[in-house]
Amino acid sequence: MENNNIVHVLATWEVKEGQMATVLDYLRTVKRESLKESGNLFYTIQQSNSDSNTLILFEGYKNAEAIEAHRNTPHFQELVLDSIIPLLSSREIVLATPLE
Repeated sequence: MENNNIVHVLATWEVKEGQMATVLDYLRTVKRESLKESGNLFYTIQQSNSDSNTLILFEGYKNAEAIEAHRNTPHFQELVLDSIIPLLSSREIVLATPLE
């Protein structure tokens, strides 16, 4: 049975010193490709005002199945998992369902 609850992804990434330009270059491609996914509602990349090495990704998906599909795309597997994660010192992901 398909879940019809919208899911937001809040990801906080601590980028290793000197790696921000490379991470942002990869992320621009990830964002462009993610926005093409049928289950994607939005994808934003933000930088912390208090720590320039911290990125916050805010993404919206139609449902949990759309997130699963996103995680199985080549751009997620190759760019996020293989290329970006080694350039991070930490990564926290929160999945949330909007109440209103």
